[in-house]
Order: sequence, then structure tokens, then C-alpha cells
Amino acid sequence: MLDILNDLIWSKLLIVMLIGLGLYFTIASRFVQFRYFGSMFRIFAEAFQRQPGQLSSFQALMLSVAGRVGAGNIAGVSVAIMLGGPGAIFWMWVVALVGMATSYFECSLAQLYKRREDDGTYRGGPAFYIQHGLGQRWLGIVVSILLLVTFGFGFNAVQSYTVASSMHDTFGMPTYVSGLILTAVIGLIIFGGIKRIAKFADVLVPVMAFAYITMAIFVIGSNADAIPATFKLIFNSAFGLEPAFAGGIGAAIIMGVKRGLFSNEAGLGSAPNVAAVAQVKHPVAQGIVQSLSVFIDTIILCSCTALIILLSGVYQPGMDISGVVLTQTAVASVVGEWGRVFVTIALLMFVFTTLIYNYYLGENALGFFSKKRAPVLVYRVLVIALVLWGSVQDLGTVFAFADVTMGLLAIANLIALALLFKVGLRLMRDYDSQIKAGVESPVFDAKNFADLDLDPAAWPAQAASAPSNQAEIGNSVHQR
Repeated sequence: MLDILNDLIWSKLLIVMLIGLGLYFTIASRFVQFRYFGSMFRIFAEAFQRQPGQLSSFQALMLSVAGRVGAGNIAGVSVAIMLGGPGAIFWMWVVALVGMATSYFECSLAQLYKRREDDGTYRGGPAFYIQHGLGQRWLGIVVSILLLVTFGFGFNAVQSYTVASSMHDTFGMPTYVSGLILTAVIGLIIFGGIKRIAKFADVLVPVMAFAYITMAIFVIGSNADAIPATFKLIFNSAFGLEPAFAGGIGAAIIMGVKRGLFSNEAGLGSAPNVAAVAQVKHPVAQGIVQSLSVFIDTIILCSCTALIILLSGVYQPGMDISGVVLTQTAVASVVGEWGRVFVTIALLMFVFTTLIYNYYLGENALGFFSKKRAPVLVYRVLVIALVLWGSVQDLGTVFAFADVTMGLLAIANLIALALLFKVGLRLMRDYDSQIKAGVESPVFDAKNFADLDLDPAAWPAQAASAPSNQAEIGNSVHQR
């Protein structure tokens, strides 16, 4: 049943929706992800700037990177190569580049429609822009349930499986022991909330990403003479020009799209939940920043893993070796057995933050349709149980389950984004007009969007202090 559903969702629907809508968003927005690419990096100058009690834009970025960077970057890339050939990497790149535009719009809309909580923090995401943007609360509830199942249960099982198999390969540790340790750690931390998670993420994520990239650069540099041939192999395989890979172009595209979405989550509806939490001057500013997390995840980190595997010479078409073990074996073949340990430790750090991030997304989704304490406690117990369950399952079962729930969630979210695209364009034009007028840091004026169902408490300072676009443009012209 899982295989049938996966074939329908991924072979018939999501291939068209992800790439098609991503291209449409890209062209209609005049390539917004490339126009503002340089602006994405300004966020690092604001790394330690935030209002008391709020998450900064940088923290929200690191939190979303923490969620995206995990098993998908190490095990997911290995699975894509084994089942789709090296060409799957090319289609992962395509999904990421057009997905940057999709992520931009979904995160900008999440900021626009966010709600202020009683404790002063913000909450938002697909369920909120579906309810307040489309007026369809029932669909918001469906998306919340899918988000809860996908991240709280499905993705956490995948992360747990990856760590357990990695620990077993490196240290010979039984998978159920790894599962028990992970469940204990999760149980201790999930009561800390989003702020505690963010404190871990904005320290751990840059450190672990830098360490992994450094290792990748060493491995790639050790085989620099083979780089041109490797890229040629990737491109030829992507278009079915390598006879050694029996799956051909079809398998390359499907696996590239599947594992690309699993890794970078562009259009999946997960990142908007975190993007909405940040306090920013304009919704578009956070949308631009969140596009960077897709680039970091897939174009940089997934490419690192792919090149490690392909340059090491370990990979052979048709070989039977599970996910993360292939990456570990590839690193070990270049730097020695300590490389296997390094990948295991890096994976532990990646998965640690991802598990907590996934838990938060599920709880955030649960909070959309229930404020009671009992469902949250039940959810926490189920998360812990699924982490343990995932550690003792096989690769096929865990990924098949996650693929189905992820696919259904992506379909619902992409439909909502398509219906709200005009609002997203309107928001983008408001930001663009201020930039064109010479405003260095555009400010959102809620009065210009009074026809939308926005939360006045979420934008009080901006609405009170920001001049209208026309006034801002007039002032700019006067100054010139």
C-alpha cells in the first residue's frame, strides 16, 4: 500500500507540482531568489540582535537549517544515488534552486499572517495562512494533522533509524540501545520549548555544518583530478545517458525530487512555522532569509555528501549498502577509519537538533486546533515511541512511511501557496518599491493591507511608526 501511494504521489503529482510551481513562482517573481541572493547574507550581521523575549531572524534561520540538515543530507543523498544513480543529484539541485522561490513565498506569507500569543511570542505557518488567507479552517486542520504526522512521527523515525544504523556500523552498538538513548534525550529536552531549542540551534548548527564542510573539502581536494569526470557523470546520468544505471532518467528525477524535498523541505510547509516566530520589520525580509536555508542545505551540504561518495570510488552501480553506511564507508576509504567515527558524530549532532525541531513542528501544528494539555502529553509519548520504533525498523519501511505523509503535506501546502500567490506578489512589490526608493531596510505598514485578515497585535510597532510606501518614496525623491 505504501509503495502504491508513493508511486501515485511522487510519479504523477509532485514531480509536476514541485518543479512546475517552483518555476512559475520563480519567473512570476522575476527570479526573486537570485535578485536578493546577496541580501540573504546580511542576516549574519544581525546574529546577536533581537528584542528581549523574541527570536531574531538569524535564530529563526539557524533553527530552520537545524531542521533541514540531518539524515537527509547524509543518508538521504546516499539513498538517492543508490536508487536513482548519480543523476539524482542534478535533480536535487533543480528542486533546490526553484524551491528557493517556493520557500521565499511560503515563509513571507507565514510572517504576514502570524498571530501574537499571550506571552508575547508569535505563532504561524501553513495552517494560519490557509485559515486567515483563504478562510478555510478545515483545510488548515488537515494540514496541521499532516504536519504533525510527517514531522512528529515519520521524519523522527527516519532520523532515529539513521542514527541507530550509523552507531551499529561504527561501534557495533545494537540499534535498540541507540533508540533507547535517543528517546531518553528527547524526553528530557522537549519540555524546554522553542526558545531553548533555538539556543542549541544557533550554536550547534554553524559548528556542525562548518566541520562537515571542512571534511568534505578535504575529501574532495584529495581527489581534485576526478572532479570534472564526476560532474560529467552526474549530468549524463541525470538525462539517462549513462547505460550503467538501469533506472535511467525516470529513476534519477523521482529520487532527486523525493530526497531533495526530504532534505530541504521547500514547499513542504515546515519552515514557515519557524519563519513566523521571528520578529522582523517586513515579512519579505524573513522570506528572503529562509531561501538561504534551502541553498545551504542542498546546494552546499547535500553536494558535499554526493561528492564524497562519488569521488571516493566506493560507490558501484547496483551495490547493496544502506544509507548512511555508504557515506561513512566513502569517508573512511579516503581518510581512514576515524572518518567513519567523524561521520557518526556529525550525524548525531545533525539528528539531535532535527529531532527537537521536528517535535516542535508537530506541537505547533497540534496547538492550531487544540489548546488543551492532554493532547500535548499524548503527542509527546507518541513521539518518543516512534523514535524508538524507527531505530529498529528497516530502511524501506521507514522511508516509505515518511514519503507518503510528506507527499500529502506538500500537495496540500502547494495548493494553498498557488491560491495565495497574488497576495505573496503584492507583499513582494511592497518590499521592492521601498528598496527601489532607496529604503535600506523596508518596513511593513499594516494599514496598506487593511483588507487582509491580519493580527493587529503582530504588527503594532510597524503600523504605528512606518510611513506609507507613497510617503517613503516621496521622502526619498525629496532627499535626492
